[in-house]
Amino acid sequence: MATHDPAVRIDYDALTDLDLVDLARHGHREAFRHIMQRCNQRLFRIARGVAGDDSEAEDIVQEAYARAFENLDGFRGEAALLTWMTRIVLNEAYGRVRQHRPTATVEEIDSAQASDNRVLHFPARFGSEDPAAAATRAQIRALLERAVDNLPEDFRIVFMMREIEECTVEETALSLGIRAETVKTRLHRARRLLRIALQDTLATTLTEAFPFLGARCDRMTTNMLARLDAGLAAEKIPGSDERTE
Repeated sequence: MATHDPAVRIDYDALTDLDLVDLARHGHREAFRHIMQRCNQRLFRIARGVAGDDSEAEDIVQEAYARAFENLDGFRGEAALLTWMTRIVLNEAYGRVRQHRPTATVEEIDSAQASDNRVLHFPARFGSEDPAAAATRAQIRALLERAVDNLPEDFRIVFMMREIEECTVEETALSLGIRAETVKTRLHRARRLLRIALQDTLATTLTEAFPFLGARCDRMTTNMLARLDAGLAAEKIPGSDERTE
C-alpha cells in the first residue's frame, strides 16, 4: 500500500486506486484531490445525463463525493474506483430527479414510437445542406447536446456512458444494475431516436460533446476540498494538517 510518511514526496499520478483510497482514509488532502481529478469528468457527464442540467449535475457530484469520502472503508477494490463512484453518483442523481418529476416508462416510449409520435421534436432534415449548421461545429455540438438531453432518462444515461464516456457494456450494466442485453437494447433505441432528430451527419461530433471545462473541474475540486478541510479540522483526523508541498 502507499506510504504514509509525510517526509516522502508522493507521486500521486502513479498510485493505484487502492493506494489513493488508503492515503485518503488517513486524511491526506492531496489524495482526495487526485481522486476527484481522476473521476470528475465521467461523474459530471453521468450526473448530467440523469439531471439534464449543469448546475444540478455539479451539486450531485459534490454530494456523491461527500458520501463516498465518509464511507471510504466501503471501497474494497473489487471494482475500479471510478465504477464505485459512478454507482454513488447514479444513486444520488436518481434520488434527486425522481423527487421532482416522473419519468416515462420504456413501454410508453415504445408505444409513442409505434404510433410515429416522435419523442424528439427536430426538423426532419438536418445536415450539410443547412448553412447555419455547417457554419460552426459549436452550433452542431449544441444541437446534439440538446437532443441527448431530450432522450428519455433510461436511454440517455446508457447513451452517455456507452457513446460519450466509452464505458464497456459490462461496466454500464454493473453501474446501472441492469442486464448487458438491456444496455444494448437501450443504446439501440437511443441511437434510433437521435437519428430521427439529427441525421447521421452529426455523428462525428459525439466525442466533442459535453466538454468538461477546466474551470468547472477546479471549482468542484476546490469546493469539495474546503468541505473536507472543515471536516478534518472538526474531527482532528491525524494527518489533516499535513503539508503537501
